[in-house]
Amino acid sequence: MSGLNRSFNLLRSVMRHQITPKANISAKPAKHVLSAGEQTFVMVVMFATILGPSGWILTNLEEYKKRPGAAK
Repeated sequence: MSGLNRSFNLLRSVMRHQITPKANISAKPAKHVLSAGEQTFVMVVMFATILGPSGWILTNLEEYKKRPGAAK
């Protein structure tokens, strides 16, 4: 139990001296306002990039379950 207390004390001393960076928060408006078309295009591309491969894997899941060279 004392070894556990020592490790917690070491961890606490290490964490005490870490510097946390401040976030760059700006209250200014955007330099270039995106139009609705640009926003829609970006959202479609993001969803296709993320959900496309996931959908492909889910639709072909039975094919991926089969082992190559296994008897049918």
